[in-house]
Amino acid sequence: MISIRIARRYAKALLAIGREDGQAETYKEELGGFVELLEEQKELEQAISNPLYDAEGRKRVLQAVVERSGVSKVMTSFLFLLFDKGRIQYLKDIYDFYEKLTDEVANIVRADLVSATDFPEETIEKIRAALAQMTGKEVKMDVRVDPALVGGAVTKIGDLVLDGSVRTQLKTLKESLQRSENI
Repeated sequence: MISIRIARRYAKALLAIGREDGQAETYKEELGGFVELLEEQKELEQAISNPLYDAEGRKRVLQAVVERSGVSKVMTSFLFLLFDKGRIQYLKDIYDFYEKLTDEVANIVRADLVSATDFPEETIEKIRAALAQMTGKEVKMDVRVDPALVGGAVTKIGDLVLDGSVRTQLKTLKESLQRSENI
């Protein structure tokens, strides 16, 4: 729970700077790229965030990575602030909150669409348009396939889940039949 508060605080601070200088989207891209790099290079992440290593050595590694990544001065300062405050290990959580905050500011909502098979692009667009009309916001969708659904799709947008999968319909039918047998 502490990490959520920390992530929210730093994400809000970075967003305030980004809104002030008009670079909020740039910072999102830079922060996302840095997080992606650390996720791909676990040894690098350990070299920067593991307190068992010497702090000065970890800072030199961070300096080298930041210089090679070519991020802005604000992002460089932000990353070193996180390091100096012992918060660099929360970078992924900070990015996740930052992305949510910038989406809110831009009137964007994210949705997940999971289908049993690949949907044609026009079907995905129709679903996106329906969700946009329902929410009154621009919808960015992550689409993936899960054959375990048997058929249909499940869409999740925030806390709302729209489940039109055959798997769920079969489960509901089974439960209904079981209840009627018990009567």
